[in-house]
Amino acid sequence: MTRIAIVEDDAAVREQLAGYVQRYTRQYGTQFEVTMFTDGVEILEDYRPVYDIIFLDVEMLHLDGMETARRIRELDSDVLLIFITNMAQYAIKGYAVGALDYILKPVPVDGGMRRLDAAAIYYIEGEGHRVHFYTEDGDFSAPGALKALEEKLAGRLLARCNSGYLVNLAQVSGVQQNTVQVGPHELQISRPKRRTFLAALADYIGGEGA
Repeated sequence: MTRIAIVEDDAAVREQLAGYVQRYTRQYGTQFEVTMFTDGVEILEDYRPVYDIIFLDVEMLHLDGMETARRIRELDSDVLLIFITNMAQYAIKGYAVGALDYILKPVPVDGGMRRLDAAAIYYIEGEGHRVHFYTEDGDFSAPGALKALEEKLAGRLLARCNSGYLVNLAQVSGVQQNTVQVGPHELQISRPKRRTFLAALADYIGGEGA
């Protein structure tokens, strides 16, 4: 029997991954024993190398997935590590701890769940208690607040060009007067946000060329 551990602080994602494992069992008959943990501290407490595969959320409150993986590797050189993340760039860091692969975390959207590749986002719009994602793969909406999303994605090449839009700086193709071109979209740059937005864009461009 294959033993799987799922380390994820979001209950909905934990249950979804467990559902995928159950579906695989129904389709192919392979038996799995699944143990679920809510954070890295929990799985590391009295850790024993009994798992064949560990699914690790990258961003967790008490101990992030990368540090959890590093500590697991010190105790277990054989287990397969697979990261769960909504930021594809974490995959590169994962190789340092011998990660096998990564899974892009699905985002709850209207009508179900959807995988979100952060690099494909043009911008995110906040509207009350909802956020709208405009991406290379289409547009969709989800419950949530733009401020909370901005805090969660802090330091991820995103900046506000006005109070309602969070722009992916990597998708900016030009700035003219009080507008910014983001992919196929032209957005207004507000006066209060102009200085900080242009500074963030300049930092990104400077860092990209370094």
